[in-house]
Amino acid sequence: MPAVATPYLVALNLTRRCNLRCAHCYLDAGTRDGGGAEELSTDEATGLLDDIADLSNETMVVLTGGEPLLRPDIHTLARHAADRDLMVVLGTNAVLLDEPRIGALRDAGVQALGISLDSLDPAYHDRFRGVGGAWDKTMAGIAACRRSGLMFQIHFTVTDDNAHELDDVIAFARDAGAAVLNVFFLVCTGRGAGVSNISTDVYERVLRRVADAARDEDRLLVRARCAPHFKRIAHESDPPLPITLAEGYEAGGCLAGTHYCRVTPTGEVTPCPYMEISVGSIRDHAFADLWRDGPTFAHLRAPQLQGRCGACEYAKLCGGCRARPLARSGDLMGEDFLCGYQPRGGPVIEPMGPGPDDIAWSVEAEQRLKHVPNFVRRFVKRRAESYARETGETTVTAVHLETLARRRFGTRRPRGPGAAVR
Repeated sequence: MPAVATPYLVALNLTRRCNLRCAHCYLDAGTRDGGGAEELSTDEATGLLDDIADLSNETMVVLTGGEPLLRPDIHTLARHAADRDLMVVLGTNAVLLDEPRIGALRDAGVQALGISLDSLDPAYHDRFRGVGGAWDKTMAGIAACRRSGLMFQIHFTVTDDNAHELDDVIAFARDAGAAVLNVFFLVCTGRGAGVSNISTDVYERVLRRVADAARDEDRLLVRARCAPHFKRIAHESDPPLPITLAEGYEAGGCLAGTHYCRVTPTGEVTPCPYMEISVGSIRDHAFADLWRDGPTFAHLRAPQLQGRCGACEYAKLCGGCRARPLARSGDLMGEDFLCGYQPRGGPVIEPMGPGPDDIAWSVEAEQRLKHVPNFVRRFVKRRAESYARETGETTVTAVHLETLARRRFGTRRPRGPGAAVR
């Protein structure tokens, strides 16, 4: 049996406590006080962080909820993760953010914040989030992040109702100083089971606009999330975007169960927040054992896709979202109904694996690589070695790294961890 790769990303849903009542919440959060009797204790959560770090220190941990800032031990947990050399990101609605709190989070080792913003229209955002005045507080939190200099991302959940705002949201994220704009697409689970999602036509149009922005923006990383079809769009672009498996980059499509998983507030391990199939609890099993041996993970690592997904030439590059057919029909391997692409009968596009071990690194390039955060270092290394081969050279130099960074970001690069070569 081939070795199982270590996870790139683990999302810890630390609590169901929340100060908002979002219509699309996959966790159906809302218990503000206490978070439920079965919520992981501080000791259990720190033990889990130890297990993740023991498996790999090249993992990014996202501390989220509910609203993780409502958990009184959040600084303790962040500090513990950072002390174990994990990249710590906190996902928040930003309602509770101000400069003193941001400073405390930075002191605790949080390297970035992921902030949810669903519209530039206050009424729409507040309606979507279920609480009046939320938009004003979220915008104040974003402004506080900018003043404090802590790296932040904006998470924009797109539907038919707000897709027309995408250009304005891209401009806002850029001007607000965000390092990343993540464009999310709903999977109808939790309270989101009753929320209107997005039509196939709008979905395709939005993905193409995201692909254009991913190429054109030199001050902002723009990425699609919960949309593995983005990899097809990127591959079809002229020239193809260098962010797909075909070009050696592994983080472009769905990572659920292969490079990513989540842990629920009660310790259950699932492939992603939208798949509620648990492979077991960290209260009963070591995290590493669940990651390595979970039966659902095994299915996702060697998928037997059905319908159009199974017949598609992008089956290995994209593979479709597995959570959508699971939520609709209970079929993990069913076709992703949101994708409008019709397979054309061509050969399956094979992902590019690691190149031959024939590339050396100059001392200066190795020193620069050490400054790249652990969780993206493997991607940077692979991309740099691929570029050196393309140029007919056998040693990666600092010039190669600088050229790739300039090619990706121009003269103005996003600030913060991970803004190197990608």
